[in-house]
Amino acid sequence: MKISKLHIDQFRHLENLDFDFTYQSGERKGEPLDKICFIGQSATGKTGLLELIYEYITNILDLEIVNGHSLFALKNSIQKKNNEIVFLFDDEIFHLRNQEIYFKNRSYKEDYNNGGQVTSLIPFQYKVDPLYFKANLISDRNIDIFSKNPIDLIEKHNSELKDIEKNFTQKDNFGLQFTDSVNDEVWLFLLNEILSYRKNFTQKVSELLHKGFIADAQKLNNEFLKWQKNNPNHLEIFAEKLNPILEKLNLEVDLINTEYSIPIKNKRNDEIIPIQNTSTGTKGLLLSFLPLFKLNTKNSIILIDEPERSLYPDMQMDLIDYYQKLAPEAQFIVATHSPFIAASFEPDERFILYFDEEGKVAVRRGTSPIGDDPNDMLYNDFGINYINKYGQQKHQEYLDLKQKIHFETDPKKKEEISEQLEKLGEEYNF
Repeated sequence: MKISKLHIDQFRHLENLDFDFTYQSGERKGEPLDKICFIGQSATGKTGLLELIYEYITNILDLEIVNGHSLFALKNSIQKKNNEIVFLFDDEIFHLRNQEIYFKNRSYKEDYNNGGQVTSLIPFQYKVDPLYFKANLISDRNIDIFSKNPIDLIEKHNSELKDIEKNFTQKDNFGLQFTDSVNDEVWLFLLNEILSYRKNFTQKVSELLHKGFIADAQKLNNEFLKWQKNNPNHLEIFAEKLNPILEKLNLEVDLINTEYSIPIKNKRNDEIIPIQNTSTGTKGLLLSFLPLFKLNTKNSIILIDEPERSLYPDMQMDLIDYYQKLAPEAQFIVATHSPFIAASFEPDERFILYFDEEGKVAVRRGTSPIGDDPNDMLYNDFGINYINKYGQQKHQEYLDLKQKIHFETDPKKKEEISEQLEKLGEEYNF
C-alpha cells in the first residue's frame, strides 16, 4: 500500500492543497514515492497531515461493503470532508473522492438502507498495519517495561504471552500508534521472541547442567550450539540492526547480560547501562527500531513525526537510511524541522509547507539535491538565512572593510585593514 495523491479541500486550517506523491522524472516517473518528507515552520500543519493520512489509511483498511456494492463504515470525520486521496494496493488503484470510492473498476457509495451480507472491501492480502510514531514517543511510561527483568516479565505476563502472537495476527482493526503511552501488550508482543528465547535458554542451560555437562566444557558447548541452531537468538538479530547506529554513541546491545530484555552497554568499559539511565535519543532509537524490526512492514505506510528528537546531527544524517533498512518495502512519511533529516530525501520527495502572501498554507516541492549541505538546505528548502544577526553584522563589517581597503591609499592603514580582513575571514570562513 502506498499513497500517491492527496487533495485537501478543507482540513483544519489547510485549504485547497494538492500533493502529488509520485516521482516527477527518471525511470520511476509516475510511481509512488518510497519516502515523503514534510517541511515547514510551526503551525503550517505537518503533524496534521500525518494525522489525516493515518486516519484515512486505518478507515480504508476497515471498510466493509454490503451485498458487494454498498459502502459501509466510513467514519463521520471522513464523510464530512470533501478531500480526495489515492492509494496503490500492488497494482490496484484505490480512489476516494467526495465520499465515493473507486476500487477494482467498481464504484462504491454509502447506503445504510440496504441489509445483507457484509464483506471487507480491501482483500486481506493487502492489509498490513500502518505505523504512526508520534513526536511524544519517548516517555518514562514506554521505557518502564524495558527496565524490568525478563524473567519477572515472563512470570507476570505468562498467560498473555501464550496467545499474544495469535491475538496480533488475527485482529480485526488495523493500525498502530506509538505515542507517549503505548499499551504494555504492544511492547510485550514486540519483545515476545526475545523473552521466549530467554526462557528457553534458561531451561536448556539448567537441563544441561543437571545432565552433568558442566564437567566437560567442550561437550557443553557442542550441545548448546546444536540447540541454538533450532532456537535462534532474536536479540542477536535485533542487535545487528541497532548496533551500527548505537556505535556512534559508544554503545551496543549486550548479548550476555540477563538483567534486561534488551541490555545496553558502554563499549569502553563494558558497563551495562539501565535503559532508564540512557540518553533521551538512545531511548527514542530503541522505541522506534524495535517495532520496525518485529512488525510486518511489507507494503506498509510508516509515519514518523520529528524523528530527529534528541539526536546529534551525525546520527540524524543517517537515520532515514537505517529506518529504510529495517523496513525496505514500506513507504515512509516524515515530518521534520531538521535539515539533516531533510537531506536524506530527493527534491521530489520533499514537500515544503509555507504561508503565502494571504497568510494561507501553500505547498511546493524541494529544490536542494539529496545529500546537500545542510546550510544550503536551510536556505533553499527551509527558506531560512542560516546566519544569525551576529554573523550578519560581522559579514557586513567584512564587506565594509573590503570596500574600505579598495579606496585606502595609505600603505600602513591598508596593511591594518588587510589584517582585520584576514582575521574576520578566518574566524567566520568568509
